[in-house]
Amino acid sequence: MPAEPPKLANSTRRLRLGTVLALSLFVAIGVRLVVLQVGDPPADAQNVLEWRQTRVVLPAPRGSILDRSGAVLAHSVEARYIYADPEMVKDPVATAARLSPLLGIPQSKLVQLMAKKKRPGGGASQFEYLARGVDIAVADRIKGLNLPGIGSGRDERRDVPGADLAANLIGFTGEDHTGLEGIEARYDELLRGTDGEKVYEVGQGDLAKEIPGGYHRETPAAPGSSIELTIDRDLQYEVQRYLTQQMKKVQATVAGAIVLDARTGEVLAQASYPTYNAQKPFDFKPTERVDAVSSVISDPGSTHKAFTIGAALQEGVIGKNSEITVGRALMLGGTPFKDDHPFANGTKLSIPQVLAYSSNVGTIRIGQKLGKDKLYEYQQKFGLGRPTNEGMPGEATGRLLSPDEWSGSAWGSVPIGHSVDATLLQMAAGYAAIANDGVYIQPHLIRSTISGRDGMVTTPAPPETHEVLSPQTARDLREMMEAVVDAKGATGTRAKVEGYRVSGKTGTGKMLVDGQYTSHNAGSFIGMAPAEDPRFVVGVFADVPDGTGGVVAAPAFSKMMGSALLHYRVPPSGTPPPTFEWKD
Repeated sequence: MPAEPPKLANSTRRLRLGTVLALSLFVAIGVRLVVLQVGDPPADAQNVLEWRQTRVVLPAPRGSILDRSGAVLAHSVEARYIYADPEMVKDPVATAARLSPLLGIPQSKLVQLMAKKKRPGGGASQFEYLARGVDIAVADRIKGLNLPGIGSGRDERRDVPGADLAANLIGFTGEDHTGLEGIEARYDELLRGTDGEKVYEVGQGDLAKEIPGGYHRETPAAPGSSIELTIDRDLQYEVQRYLTQQMKKVQATVAGAIVLDARTGEVLAQASYPTYNAQKPFDFKPTERVDAVSSVISDPGSTHKAFTIGAALQEGVIGKNSEITVGRALMLGGTPFKDDHPFANGTKLSIPQVLAYSSNVGTIRIGQKLGKDKLYEYQQKFGLGRPTNEGMPGEATGRLLSPDEWSGSAWGSVPIGHSVDATLLQMAAGYAAIANDGVYIQPHLIRSTISGRDGMVTTPAPPETHEVLSPQTARDLREMMEAVVDAKGATGTRAKVEGYRVSGKTGTGKMLVDGQYTSHNAGSFIGMAPAEDPRFVVGVFADVPDGTGGVVAAPAFSKMMGSALLHYRVPPSGTPPPTFEWKD
């Protein structure tokens, strides 16, 4: 008999079995979804999402630093950042070797940055900065290399168009755009704004790119505000040029110069020597980057005599026509005090002569008449012993001897500007009070701020003012100080400015370094013009191996003051300088 044919599958059973398997699969998937969404803690689901996210900082555009006319002193320009996704970099060593010469970064450092690593919150790092502020052309070359895991994005780089122009004042920023020195550091929070952030979901492995339609959140950066300084860029250039020329001649180690508007307290120029290129700050020593005007301390020497004599005139212990008896020397506290221009014992000098010849003996006699308490009071009124708060970070305070600290020799040293520690900024601000008919105005560098969000301009609070001398006393003192520049044999004749009456005073002291006075001379000249109605105060200071203020500082003062008067078209003096009855 033929074999029985095989039985065909039961279609009904097969359909039922397939249905059961399909339903089981859907049930398993459904149960898993319920577990993920309901059964598991929400934190676990959040961790899964965060593990697949990449965060990129969106740098805030940093505000600019401008001069009083709006000219740019420092600003940010468009650049690129170069980054690596360590998960995508296939050969870190070879990739670093190709990038190193283009970025100027050691190959070993790049290898470390590109190495695979975990993020603090868990998950693999998929974004690491390799370089910031890269030139666009360089970034384009890197893009053309098509290196796996290497990319670029829009960034900024700080640019200082003038290089060394006002560099010691402006300062500089770091790679992360944080201000490190100068105005950049002092007003960093205002300038830098608030960074934004972009967070997006990425795939894994070869698909480690942003997932279309995946999680994406972007917080835009808030731009920083700009700062308009009181500095005049053109005048700053001239002052810096004259300072450098003169200080090279006299072999100065450090020097500074400042130009103040006597009527407003605005700082129109503030220069230091040596200076540096703010585009490459780390190519220079920290000592070359300091702002000498606000941070270098010295005993002001004879420039302080104007304060002593001004206080005595104001208190009425001497008059405009007083005569002071001088001699070869005074012995105070076992210390001899004598004049560089010696006079016989019993010689009588007028007050203009005491100033013109910078008589130590004559000034000490006046200080004795005034008394230590009153002298200390007026030192403070002239702004000594405290920072001016003009706007520079790290401004030195200086120091005064309080009356209870005076020794026997202090009766001789303090009136003539020794045993006194001050900055050129403090001294120039005190002279500005004499120029401004006796009213002290706080010197200041900030003219306004400009919001990076809406462009709103905000001016700071008015500077602090107070009366030091009466208007008449200030005018009398200015007139007497003209003898320093005009009188035959006076110490400040090199400070003359053609066509203008000039009042001022020379000074020679010692610079203070780490609490010790140096063996060099700290020569200075501070003056004002036109003397009959001063518009500007100019101060110049220099630490030199040898030389007095009249030799090392007065010539630079003459050029700087002349430049300021010409730049602002101040008319020449319309009255002749005073004449004095000179007694030899």
